[in-house]
Amino acid sequence: MSVFDFLDKFSIPYKDKNLIEQAFIHSSYVNEHKNKLKNNERLEFMGDAVLQVYSAERLYNIEPELPEGLMSTRRSNLVSEKALAQIVRENGLNEFLLLGVGEEKTGGRNRDSIIADMFEAFIGAIYLDSGKEVVYRLLDDLMLEHIKEVDESTFDYKTKLQEYVQADSRKSIVYETISVEGPNNNPEFEVAVKIDGLIYGYGKASSKKQAQKNAAKNALEKLAQI
Repeated sequence: MSVFDFLDKFSIPYKDKNLIEQAFIHSSYVNEHKNKLKNNERLEFMGDAVLQVYSAERLYNIEPELPEGLMSTRRSNLVSEKALAQIVRENGLNEFLLLGVGEEKTGGRNRDSIIADMFEAFIGAIYLDSGKEVVYRLLDDLMLEHIKEVDESTFDYKTKLQEYVQADSRKSIVYETISVEGPNNNPEFEVAVKIDGLIYGYGKASSKKQAQKNAAKNALEKLAQI
């Protein structure tokens, strides 16, 4: 199977095969082959920009609407090295990567940094070859479910809230347990988060730690809309 078979499977047109193939040429491969091959680094730059705009547009259009703070957090997670590498592995795109012998031997074909950069280059090449509409169609096939199913449990809302208010170092954030209800083996904690003594959010959960996270999330949603 080639990358063009992969594109055919998703009904993605292509014109410049050399440009598409360049997206999969790592600099280590070019260094070991004395010819006029180009590596994928410039395409990576273009693809990174495309992914940023694509993820921003799709997050902006999610219903119900997300506040700015959560959109920023989700976009960061969606286009992270780890997330892009996962998409590459799910679709076997790293099979098409051309690496130098040394990089191959040291596991470069499965290294997050290398295959995430390769994916960005691939998206950059499709964008340059076929335009925004086509590359968005491919990204919808590869990423849209990830956008809809972002796992919010991985977000550190307490840290994000701290970052949000840290511009004014005089402000303090305090998490206060309001109540604990239910039996000892299945309690429900309610926590309020206060910024300079004022309550900005509430959270409930079966653990105090998760209730604090939920309260921080609630506060962030309110602050992002102010």
